[in-house]
Order: sequence, then C-alpha cells, then structure tokens
Amino acid sequence: MKSNKQKRSEIAARKAAKREKETILAAQAARKARLEFLRSVGSRGEVPVDTTKLGSAGNSYSVPAFVERGWYVPVDFTCKACRKAETWTAEQQKWWYETAKGSLFTTATMCRSCRRKERARRDEVRRVHLEGVARKKKQSDSQGPSS
Repeated sequence: MKSNKQKRSEIAARKAAKREKETILAAQAARKARLEFLRSVGSRGEVPVDTTKLGSAGNSYSVPAFVERGWYVPVDFTCKACRKAETWTAEQQKWWYETAKGSLFTTATMCRSCRRKERARRDEVRRVHLEGVARKKKQSDSQGPSS
C-alpha cells in the first residue's frame, strides 16, 4: 500500500509530464501556423520585423503597430512637397527602422526625388553659411587684435 505522500508525488509527476507534452504540442502548432502564415505573406509584400535590431522606442509607453503585428506592410502616403501618391514599401521600412535605426514612430512623408532635392537644398544652405563664417573670420583675422 502506498502512502499519501507517494500518491501525491506520482500525481504531481503525471501532471508535470502532461503539461510538458501540452507545451511541446502548442509550440509545434505555433511553428506550423507561423510557417503557413509566412508562405501566405510573401505574396502580399510583407516583411517580418526583427525586434532585436530595432532602436529604442524613445520615451513612449506604446508599441508601434508594425511591432505588434510582427510584419512591415506597404504604406501609402502623399508626398508633402509635390503631392504625388507614393508607397513606402516593407523593405524600405525594414531598412529605416532596423538598419538606419530611425525613430519607431516616424513614417515616410516625402517621395525619393523630393528628399534628394531637399537634401541638396540643405547642403547648399550649409555651404553658403560656412563660406560666410569663414569670410567673416578671415576679415576679423586680417584686422588683427583690437586693443
């Protein structure tokens, strides 16, 4: 005859084995569902998110939608400069968030050609400014110390 202590330990061992088996089956089912989803996703232009490569969310309590979803999806937007309808592809989003470490709560607002024009304009303004600073410094150096 077994003692209550022996019976309890046997019951606990059976329950632990059952939980372990259920955990393994659930993990296999999740893997299978994920593979099926991956197969169906490729045709829609979606790209999986690698959360290990994302920068910090900054000072926010929320999580961006693409992180919750687990996928980057193409996003339509209108360029704020030329008003042309554009699409921010999933690959571009992946590069922006994971490689360039862009802020997680930013989205595309300008098309590629307008971004190039804006970058050229800023570079020109910076060049003119630095030339002016250099000219001013040269003038003050040529006048010598004022005493």
